[in-house]
Amino acid sequence: MLYALDKSLSSEEGFGQVKACLTSPLAKLVIWGILSALLYHLVAGVRHLIMDMGIGETLEGGKLGSKIVIAVSVMVIVLAGVWIW
Repeated sequence: MLYALDKSLSSEEGFGQVKACLTSPLAKLVIWGILSALLYHLVAGVRHLIMDMGIGETLEGGKLGSKIVIAVSVMVIVLAGVWIW
């Protein structure tokens, strides 16, 4: 991605090449996959921050928290997919 950023900023032709490359379905799928992993990691990290405050540290709270993380992650990942496609 840093290479693509450098190429797109170097010239107008470079920008056109990067734009054409990133509009392919395979590139969108790869970007969506990477973004999905990052979004899940973000949501799970927020859960751990909440647990560090002492909320949801029991077994039942942990199970509920993991279900909430999955549900929120799925919603955010679907929204990211809509945004990308």
